[in-house]
Amino acid sequence: MKVLTIGQAAKLAALNIETIRYYERKGLIAQPKRPLGGGARDYGGKTVERLHFISQAKEHGFSLAEIGELLELRDEPDTSCNQVRARAIAKREYIQSKIERLQHMCASLDEVVSQCPGSGDLSNCSILEALENRN
Repeated sequence: MKVLTIGQAAKLAALNIETIRYYERKGLIAQPKRPLGGGARDYGGKTVERLHFISQAKEHGFSLAEIGELLELRDEPDTSCNQVRARAIAKREYIQSKIERLQHMCASLDEVVSQCPGSGDLSNCSILEALENRN
């Protein structure tokens, strides 16, 4: 049986080795035991599949802590699809709220930039004045 090294697992999962080690430290994947006779640890089995899951969850906006929770749900035989769905809905609502806050920030910056003459003495800078305004 061929051993899948951490380097090979990293390549298959399109990650770097340090990322895999970081995931081990965070408890997202288990570090395989070192063979009794020495040699490389085997990152085969479900490890690469789990690494792909982590990468996909990150692409969908989940934090590592949230991914850990999803992995726990995934590994628990009594978990229902509804529990996972609720996490996804909550994440989407959080992302939507963040988008709205960022759009508000962008509009606010547009307003102060539009009022700035773009020249003159710094003491008359309307952007700094707007940022210093305590009202």
